[in-house]
Amino acid sequence: MIDAIQADAEERMTKSVEALRHELAKIRTGRANAGLLEHLRVDYYGTPTPITQVANVSVADARTLSVTPWDKSVMQVVEKAIRDSDLGLNPVTTGEAIHVPMPPLTEERRKEMVRLVGHEGEAAKVAVRNIRRDAISHLKGLLKNKEVAEDDEKRALDVIQKLTDKYVAELDKLMAVKEKDLMEV
Repeated sequence: MIDAIQADAEERMTKSVEALRHELAKIRTGRANAGLLEHLRVDYYGTPTPITQVANVSVADARTLSVTPWDKSVMQVVEKAIRDSDLGLNPVTTGEAIHVPMPPLTEERRKEMVRLVGHEGEAAKVAVRNIRRDAISHLKGLLKNKEVAEDDEKRALDVIQKLTDKYVAELDKLMAVKEKDLMEV
C-alpha cells in the first residue's frame, strides 16, 4: 500500500516536471525552435487544428523557422495564426513555405520572459508540493486506520520528502537553464 502511494506520487511529480518542460518550450528565446509553434491552432475546414497537423515546422537556420503546409489552400490561415499569436512574430510567405524570422529580444522583453519563467516554475513547484500533501494525507489515513505501523509511516514520509526535494531541484534546474538561455544575447 505504501509503495503504491510512493509510486503514484513519483509518477505525478514526473508529470509536473514534464508539464513545466513543455511550458518552457513555448517561451521563446532569440533562437529558432520548432516547438515554439506547437500550441498554435489553425482553422482547418472549420475545425481548430494544431499547426503541426497541417504543416511541417522545421528550423531553417538559427533565427528562422520554416513552415510548409501540406495543403497549400491553408497557407493564408497558417500565416494569420502565426501573426495573430502572442509570440510577436511576423511570418513571410514565399511560394511553397512560410518563413518566420525570430526578431532579437530587447532587454525589457528578456526580463519579462524571465519573470514568466519564474511564474511557470513556481506553479510547477506548487503542483509538486500539492502531490506531497496528498501522499502525506494518504499515509496519515493508513496510520489512523491502523493499516500500517508508525515506523513504516515515518519511513514513507521521509521517502516522499526526498522525492519532493529531488523534483523541486529538477524544476529549479530547468528554470535556471531557461533563464540563462533567455538572458544570452
